[in-house]
Amino acid sequence: MISGIHVVRKARRNRPPFWYVYAYRGGPQILRHEGWERPRLGKSHLDKLRAATDAKIRVAPVAETLSRLIEDWQKSPEWNAFARNTQKTWGSQLKVIDDRWGNLPLSIWNDPRMTSKVVNWRDSRANQPRAADNGVIVLRALLKFGRLHGKVVCNAADGIPHLYRNANRAEIIWTEADMSAFCCAAEAQAMHHVIDGLRLAALTGLRREDLVTLTWAHVRQATIEKHAIKKSRGKRWKVVIPILPELAGLLSELRTRSRAEGIDNVLVNSRGQQWTGDGFGGSFNRVRDAAGICHIDEISGQRRTKHIHDLRGTYCTRMIKAGVTNDEIADIMGWSPQQVAGIRKTYVDQGHAAVAVAKRVSGVV
Repeated sequence: MISGIHVVRKARRNRPPFWYVYAYRGGPQILRHEGWERPRLGKSHLDKLRAATDAKIRVAPVAETLSRLIEDWQKSPEWNAFARNTQKTWGSQLKVIDDRWGNLPLSIWNDPRMTSKVVNWRDSRANQPRAADNGVIVLRALLKFGRLHGKVVCNAADGIPHLYRNANRAEIIWTEADMSAFCCAAEAQAMHHVIDGLRLAALTGLRREDLVTLTWAHVRQATIEKHAIKKSRGKRWKVVIPILPELAGLLSELRTRSRAEGIDNVLVNSRGQQWTGDGFGGSFNRVRDAAGICHIDEISGQRRTKHIHDLRGTYCTRMIKAGVTNDEIADIMGWSPQQVAGIRKTYVDQGHAAVAVAKRVSGVV
């Protein structure tokens, strides 16, 4: 039987049961059959199914269900204020939530016992801890929207701890060896334009979406100035990046890339067109995986894949070595001074301290 349709079997004593086939749960009936065996759909039934499905394009969810709340949220100013990538990522989680609880009345979410149900749902997805945590985060935001609009009186997804324990990636940066291996793998695959993105990320600290949307209009004489795609505390943070000599050299090189007519982006793909975020990210990850680039924890031996985002830490270390203060770097990157201090201690100060000790001891000897 075709997936998605709804079949109801009505048993009768000493007589063949009736079978009722609906286009979908709550949808129109497309077949009524009497017989011992499950019925098969013929061409006429499939035509009815197709017509009902086309007409559905989704029947409006019943009022006061979680499905209806999801629909209201996705039409709201709050949802429209999210970045496109957030809508995409959270939208996929909303589909999972809708499939799980969409037809349940909103009233059950006022029962404190629903918190344990959410925890059990999180735990059932523990084999993908980040996805499980994201599901809870999105459900929490959905119920917050419902509470603010008087649909629920409490938030059953609030206060649930995360499963994923490796969210702090401050100790993960791309080393020079990593970048050399990446460039070799890209050259072997004739993906030279991906190298441009790697180098620009390492010299600017820009996130992926800001890299692919950076245009020459953002490049000033001494700085790069751009409003970040990602919001911080509900506002778009303005990126102001100083153009140091190595970055100036890269920008001069990138100006020579062949571009399609009307394209003013700093980074372009092999066709001279603007990269999409997913297009660049997918190409970047293929090269990274081919090069086998990952972070290995020195104590546990755990291996973690290095991401484009981890190049922000690489940029941070370069700024530290250039003599920029923690507060100045924090302002440039939208980080806290404490985050910068952590990277300084891990990748710069410890090395300098070891060299100083070696020189002092050698001098004594």
